[in-house]
Amino acid sequence: MHFQKKQKIITLNFVLYYILILKMLQVSRRISELSTSETLAMSAKSAELRTRGIDVINLSVGEPDFFTPDHIKLAAKQAIDKNYSFYSPVPGFLELRQAICQKLKGENQLDFAPEQIVVSNGAKQSVCNIFLSIVGKNDEVIIPAPFWVSYPEMVKLADATPVFVSANIENDFKITPVQLEEAITPKTRAIILCSPSNPTGSVYSQQELAALAQVLEHYPNIIILSDEIYEHINYVGKHQSIAQFENLRERTVVINGVSKCYAMTGWRIGWIAAPKWIADACNKLQGQFTSGACSVSQKAAQAAYEGDQICVAEMRKAFERRRDLVVDLASKIDGLKVNRPQGAFYIFPECKEFFGKSFGGRKILNASDLAMYLIDQAHVACVAGDAFGAPECIRMSYATSDDKLKTAFKRIKIALEQLK
Repeated sequence: MHFQKKQKIITLNFVLYYILILKMLQVSRRISELSTSETLAMSAKSAELRTRGIDVINLSVGEPDFFTPDHIKLAAKQAIDKNYSFYSPVPGFLELRQAICQKLKGENQLDFAPEQIVVSNGAKQSVCNIFLSIVGKNDEVIIPAPFWVSYPEMVKLADATPVFVSANIENDFKITPVQLEEAITPKTRAIILCSPSNPTGSVYSQQELAALAQVLEHYPNIIILSDEIYEHINYVGKHQSIAQFENLRERTVVINGVSKCYAMTGWRIGWIAAPKWIADACNKLQGQFTSGACSVSQKAAQAAYEGDQICVAEMRKAFERRRDLVVDLASKIDGLKVNRPQGAFYIFPECKEFFGKSFGGRKILNASDLAMYLIDQAHVACVAGDAFGAPECIRMSYATSDDKLKTAFKRIKIALEQLK
């Protein structure tokens, strides 16, 4: 009896110890509630399949396949030789911030001072810096859907609530002024717009932005975030920014960077141009978070802005040719509903015609199932629209060679035709 009692005590102690260990291994609430990036997850799966010798064509990643232009790489080499190897100022080198101001003035007719510019480790950090600086508990942030996968997660990370406004393929995935007005509540603190858009490639015209601006001018407490990272991958002419409207200028933040238009994704340089109080807040946050961005990358970015822009035009021309190619190829696949994107390097076809169909005992219930089917059956990686707030769609990047695109869509067509 005494032995059994002692054994029970030992067992109980072990259980309590095990519970304590599990509790110690728990991550914070903010991390447990955060979703994993679906775009990065699918890209990782593609890489894993390649290591097994499988020829996967990756249409999941939003990354130009071009190399960084030579004059930009040369500036980085010179920066190394000149010993730019020390900490950089938190908001970025003054020379780079001045170059950004000149770019904004010359290309966008927007007046900003260097102290209104904060350079970060990519536009992704720039967006996150803003949310962490301006929103908190009980605040709402309006996010037009489809949206870039990280927007809602960043809002939640800042303890605020994302409010989605959905647009469909018939409207080229662009929200209307009426939808915007209906979404605004007394808790609305910010709205984020992305034009040209990831994931849809949609581009808001000056008239469309003016109509949204007319709504927002009646709500002076709402901060407008304008994500313009795809500014130069635009097939309809001059880029239009909502920051151009004077009545919104003092509460609009422009987010941009060198990743997409200069093929510099790995250099990790993004920036904001903001009202000074927001720039000061982001500077304060970044000073405690990451400090300044890579010194060599900053000198490369400076060269990108100050140098010849013919490389930008050449890449845009190539992307436009690829856009025409993939729209034509995708439009010939029965069951895919495709619009003609006006920017970025994605198509976002509606694919719900395949939901409920099967092949080889495998049933497609949603876009996630379809994406997994395509990577397994066609060896083509795409990203399900669920991650972008559009569960009836699928995102395909055409930031790869013409030959790979032709092969990819041939495989996709065969795989989709097998679904019955």
